Amino acid sequence: MTVTFEPDPEASPTRGLLQHRLYRLQEEGANMQLLMRFTTLPAKLLPDLSWRSLRTRLLRLAGWQIGFGTALFDVPNIYGRGKILRRFSIGEHCIVNVGSLFELNDSITIGDRVSIGHQVLFLTTTHLVEGECQRAGRLVSAPIVVENGAWVGARSVVLPGVTIGRGSVVGAASVVTRDVPANTLVAGAPARFVKALPT
Repeated sequence: MTVTFEPDPEASPTRGLLQHRLYRLQEEGANMQLLMRFTTLPAKLLPDLSWRSLRTRLLRLAGWQIGFGTALFDVPNIYGRGKILRRFSIGEHCIVNVGSLFELNDSITIGDRVSIGHQVLFLTTTHLVEGECQRAGRLVSAPIVVENGAWVGARSVVLPGVTIGRGSVVGAASVVTRDVPANTLVAGAPARFVKALPT
């Protein structure tokens, strides 16, 4: 996803300024998700760590794609542009602990029996590295997939385009910058291979 502003070269200075301000207003409001925030409010009123089944049911009613038997210990922080709930799905019998954040400018797919620790960040968007006047350049995004049975440890960060393979473990506070093979333990920043796990 790329977001750019190109003023109309034919526009008068006043009109160009108006175009720029309208673009900025659109940018500021693009992630508001007012309807989603309103429909998730009942689930957010429940205390963290309790009423997990009720919370999950309320979120399903609000349009979240959550599989049977999945427990959310709070309402995860989700944001992005457009109809983000279409780009977010959690499988069956998963655990999502408190404080997780899912940035949904691209899809995030969580498989079955996945465990997500406290305060894990899933980021689908980054910047291209550009010239020295501003290194954080154009925005680009890519999907994230966490396959069945994986465990993502507390305070880990999963970056755009990453697939965490079936049955793998990401150690706490890791930064996952590339795909993790199935049945593998990785850890560190950036996350590196530690050992193969038994199948």
